[in-house]
Order: sequence, then structure tokens, then C-alpha cells
Amino acid sequence: MALLHKGVALAAGRMPKMINPRVHSALDYAVAGSFLLMGALFWKRNRRAAIGSLLCGGATAAVSLLTDYPGGARKVISYPMHGQIDTSLIAMTAAMPRLVNIEDDREAKFFARQALAKTVITAMTDFDYDQRKKPGRDGADEGFV
Repeated sequence: MALLHKGVALAAGRMPKMINPRVHSALDYAVAGSFLLMGALFWKRNRRAAIGSLLCGGATAAVSLLTDYPGGARKVISYPMHGQIDTSLIAMTAAMPRLVNIEDDREAKFFARQALAKTVITAMTDFDYDQRKKPGRDGADEGFV
């Protein structure tokens, strides 16, 4: 699976950086929500998977709330730094089945899919968006760049 992640990251990294801060924020909250929802759904049948999912969802939500982008509440983390943290969150997500000892369980596939999706989102995000905005622009973000 690690080879697949590297291949996807390489392919997505060569694509145009189409995701701006507003869209990235919405996608981050969707990813966090899916982790939290699956944590609740996993709770009765696989407590370890549930805890891993809740940890990933909580970490993703916390970073999103602290980032200086639309949807961020405290503006503690710069948007470019958020991109670097996303890379660590992807690694944590991919490693979670091993960390909570569920590698052979069907729930492990959920973490692999989430890591893959977050890899694509991160690779296609323009983390230099704010530095390249044209002067005189009113600051409105219209979805994709």
C-alpha cells in the first residue's frame, strides 16, 4: 500500500495546484467529520479502530480550527505550515492500523482510503495561494483557482 501512496502523491503532485484555502478548509472538515462518524460507527464492533479514527478526526479538526484560512477559528498556524502538518497527519493516518493493532481487520482499509484521499487533497492544494494573490483583489475566493 505504501507504494500506491507514493505513486498517487507523485501523480497528484504533478497536477496543477487547483485547491485554494477555502476549498481546502471545507475538505479538511469533511475528512475530519468522516473520521469522527466512522469512529462512532466502529465503536461497538472494533473499539481499537474507533479510537484510531477518533484520534485522526480530532487531530484533523484541531489543526483546521487553528489554521489561518477560511473556517479557522484561532489563526495560530499559517496556511503553508498547515500543508506541512497535513503531511504528518497523512503519515499518522496510514500508520494508525499498525499503531492500534488492527492491520488484519477490515477497518484498516478505511484508514488506507482516508490517507490516500488526504494525499491527493494535499498534493493538489496551492499552499502559496495567499502570497501570490494579486494586489487590489477584494480577497474573495471563488472555489477553485
